[in-house]
Amino acid sequence: MRRSLLGRVWPGATAVALSLAFAFPVYWMFATAFKANKDIVADTPVWFPTSPTLDHFRKAVAADGFWTLVGNSFLVTVVAVGLSLVIALLASFAVARMRFRGRRGFVLVMMMAQMAPWEVMTIAYYMIVRDAEMLNSLVPLIAIYTVMVLPFTVLTLRGYVAAVPKELEESAMVDGCTRTQAFVRVIFPLLAPGLMATSLFGFITVWNEFPMVLVLNKEPGAQTLPLWLTSFRTTFGDDWGATMAASSLFAVPILILFLILQRRAVGGLTSGAVKG
Repeated sequence: MRRSLLGRVWPGATAVALSLAFAFPVYWMFATAFKANKDIVADTPVWFPTSPTLDHFRKAVAADGFWTLVGNSFLVTVVAVGLSLVIALLASFAVARMRFRGRRGFVLVMMMAQMAPWEVMTIAYYMIVRDAEMLNSLVPLIAIYTVMVLPFTVLTLRGYVAAVPKELEESAMVDGCTRTQAFVRVIFPLLAPGLMATSLFGFITVWNEFPMVLVLNKEPGAQTLPLWLTSFRTTFGDDWGATMAASSLFAVPILILFLILQRRAVGGLTSGAVKG
């Protein structure tokens, strides 16, 4: 009896403990953003804001070029993720549905590219962009980020395309559809969870990327929000209130997107991981 009760309780207790451990840094970031400076630097930790203030958020938003960086981040992220989805959708359909020479090698290359640390390519990318005289431009960032998220997108969508029964496509073609029409009308609508999962992953990857933009874009007007988070350091030390407020603002778009897409994203990741 005790063993049965323990078997039912410990998985839930473990899940709660892990959830609290992962959620606490997020809570501490948001809580610190609303604390007064005296509470932030207090010797004894202040767990809840005793006198909430928005001064740190005002200071973060008032930083030079804030809205320009917001626009740059959204532009780079949306374009890179959109391009990767279009390219990966076509590539994953070809890999999952068609038989051609080099198909297995293509999948292997995608897996290797997914496992490779992109930071080791920073110097090579810098030299290529410098020789092309495109430093301090958003175009190289978009191209690099598209390639960066493409392997995961192809592999995930490949599994999801493979999970769609071929009979649906064949039935549409028997009814008079071409292969392209069958893909657009039958297969594409069924790929929504996979598209949600890959778009969420791509958005998080591109939105958070720091080393590449730090190396390639030195001009403030061509930078993105991750560099903005490093701007709240003065000669007297770090402004933790403004830093936490900036970090909270930076995290809000990802949290909103995740809350909107979480159900479809989880289904898409699961299917892409086990199918194909």
